[in-house]
Amino acid sequence: MRIDQLMSPEVQYCSPSDTLETAAAQMWQHDCGCVPVCSGNGTPEVIGMITDRDICMCTFFQGKPLRDLLVADAMSRGVYTCRPGDRPAEVERTMRRQQVRRMPVIDRDRRLVGIVSLADLAREAGESGDTPASEIGATLAAICEPARSRTAEA
Repeated sequence: MRIDQLMSPEVQYCSPSDTLETAAAQMWQHDCGCVPVCSGNGTPEVIGMITDRDICMCTFFQGKPLRDLLVADAMSRGVYTCRPGDRPAEVERTMRRQQVRRMPVIDRDRRLVGIVSLADLAREAGESGDTPASEIGATLAAICEPARSRTAEA
């Protein structure tokens, strides 16, 4: 099994110069909790991620309306990605280690070709039985662990 067999190829994305209002509207319209942030002229090159939580926290701490803040103000620049040919177990390990629930899938030119989520990996594990449920559970637990406790252990 390869990631390109599990990923969602239809991915919404935004630009760092879009407003948070635009990003929030995309998430609402497409029922998703995050969108990759891309640059490039017609070919989306992944440069970050923005989540609904990023939007909420940015507007709260900046004290400004969504329309007055840019995606660049709230996005995560440290984005973890995978490739279409990667194995699900490799991607799951990265998600666990980096505490991320979703990863953009990129080609060799860093262009966005899809997105894969922990839910995609869990569905595949349930259908194929290749990955034990305990592995998916351990990954979810690691992702949900507060960052402070991870830092304290290191």
